[in-house]
Amino acid sequence: MVRVILPQHLRALSHTGSEVQLEIHGPVTQRSVLDALEAHYPMLRGAIRDHETLKRRAFLRYFACEEDLSHEPPDAPLPEAVASGKEPFIVIGAIAGG
Repeated sequence: MVRVILPQHLRALSHTGSEVQLEIHGPVTQRSVLDALEAHYPMLRGAIRDHETLKRRAFLRYFACEEDLSHEPPDAPLPEAVASGKEPFIVIGAIAGG
């Protein structure tokens, strides 16, 4: 099981707690995790990734094992600690201001 931590606005939208667990079949990548997340919580479609391009929304970042994975290719394997459920895949809402 892969653990995913969501920011507050996505928790409210999906009516979940801070962490969800997903079963991933095949390689554990950003794409497979987000596909499973959107399949299990369809209300998140379009909130994390663009409907058309499936690119990450501008004000969201992805982290795992204390590393920013936001600009990694979506099909690159996630760290083994994430695939095994030891560490979570974290979606963070970025803050902007001036």
